[in-house]
Order: sequence, then C-alpha cells, then structure tokens
Amino acid sequence: MTDYDLMCRQLESLSEGVTWDMTVLSNAAALLWDSLREINWAGFYLMKDGDLLLGPFQGKPACTVIEAGKGVCGTAVAEDRTQLVKNVHEFPGHIACDSASNSEIVVPIHTGGTVYGVLDIDSPKLGRFSEEDKEGLEAFVHILENIIK
Repeated sequence: MTDYDLMCRQLESLSEGVTWDMTVLSNAAALLWDSLREINWAGFYLMKDGDLLLGPFQGKPACTVIEAGKGVCGTAVAEDRTQLVKNVHEFPGHIACDSASNSEIVVPIHTGGTVYGVLDIDSPKLGRFSEEDKEGLEAFVHILENIIK
C-alpha cells in the first residue's frame, strides 16, 4: 500500500523555493518511481501547440509526441479527466510505447484553467491501479498544480 500523504509531503518539501517547472517535474517523476511498486514508467507529457510532448520521466525511452484524443494520455486531455485503465490492450487506440505495459493511469494537470499536461504511470501488472491510487495521484497532481502555476 502506498503512503500518498507521505509522497505529497515529500513533493512539497522537494519543491520548496523551486521556481522552474522542469526541476519540480523531474523530482516528482523520481519520487513516483522510487515510491510506487510494480511500475515500469512514471512521468509527464506537457501540452505544446495542441499535442502532448514528452517531459521529465523515469523508465525506458518513451513516445515523444502524443496527439490530444489519441491513446490513454490524449484521451485524458480530450475528456479532461483521469483515465484508470486496468488492461491497456482493451483500450481503443492504446499507444504502446513499451510492450511490457499492461495497465496505466493518467491524470490531467491544470494551470490557469487549462490542461498543462498529464501525469502518466504504466505498470506491467494487469489491474495495478486502484481507486485509492487514483485519489492519491490526483492529490499529488493537485500539489503540482499549486506549485507550477
């Protein structure tokens, strides 16, 4: 079981006094990678010119550009809501950056009332992510939203 309260406090501490988004997001990706079990990718895609571009992450090399509305990340942007996918092979239009991934959770990040990007976490385990993970990761993203304004 993941201690999301501790992760959120650690994120706040790591981000104290930091003014550059990439530093905050880099440490956030490392914190997720270090704290979550049974994952094979944790990181961020950031909006630029209507597409999601690869941002700071931990894991294997990843897709560099994802169109809004495409795949799990693009769907999270298009629907502006968290996508919790128990089996990515059943998700229409799933983009397989790593064929070892079997489940995924994607949480939109907002700044100034618009989608800034997404937090994306993949796992090789089917059904890895729960409602508890969804709530914990949404709280984690809420802290990011307050920092990266």
